Amino acid sequence: MNSADKIKILFLAADPSDAARLRIGEELREIRERLQLAKERDRFVLESRESVRPEDISQAIFDIEPQIVHFSGHGTGTGELCFEDLLGKYQPVQPEALAALFELVADRINCVVLNACDSEAQAKAIAERIPFVVGMNQAIGDKAAIAFVVGFYKALAAGQTIDRAYKFGCVEIRLQGISEHLTPVLHTKQTPVSPVTEVSQITSNKSVTSLNPGQKRRILQEIESLQQQYDLISQKLSRLRLDLAIESGAAVKFQLEKQIEQAEVERTQLNQRIEQLENSLQ
Repeated sequence: MNSADKIKILFLAADPSDAARLRIGEELREIRERLQLAKERDRFVLESRESVRPEDISQAIFDIEPQIVHFSGHGTGTGELCFEDLLGKYQPVQPEALAALFELVADRINCVVLNACDSEAQAKAIAERIPFVVGMNQAIGDKAAIAFVVGFYKALAAGQTIDRAYKFGCVEIRLQGISEHLTPVLHTKQTPVSPVTEVSQITSNKSVTSLNPGQKRRILQEIESLQQQYDLISQKLSRLRLDLAIESGAAVKFQLEKQIEQAEVERTQLNQRIEQLENSLQ
């Protein structure tokens, strides 16, 4: 298989010497084993970087050019991820800083997995730029974190989509008899639709029984705009599905599948918003 057709996974690990020790080696080993056992094992390339400092992140992305970035390490209750400084000590990184970095590489990365405690704030920030981001909504134990990784990459290597691989990861936690299956959370890139604030207030306020002509006009204009976006995304989906049907390269097909998933999410969100606005006119 041509190297350009391979799906590259970048595993970033940080385990500061002044923080509780993690089973990062076992996590990396599990990912590697699951990929090697897969029928399509030649489709995947796993590259790892350990003792990662903040400045190492972008360099690793430049070097590897991954489609998936996986971080294993510590998170804080305030939403920071913990990397290492020059002495191997704890160095936090704010959600906004990491999100800004991923915004610059959003054209090449489809998925980010933050296998760290309390990493949901980071996941939400990154998901504004990257289609699929997994974070943890609270502290997670090593056993649960590793079980999630096993289920996620086992499914991904079997050809499952990222959202389904996420579900398999959560089920794997349950199969191991661990009660932390609700801790991993998947965030998807939100469609850039900003409905009129006035409309949102009207549709959520049950006491409003009538609209004035100006309000109705603005709602109708918003519906027309959203319908145009819906039609454009539908056309985009048709083109992407046609491209997927004729594409033979694994890496390109992977990219197309992710684009299709994201477009479907956006179209569903637009449809829901249109229905909400139409209901407000009744």
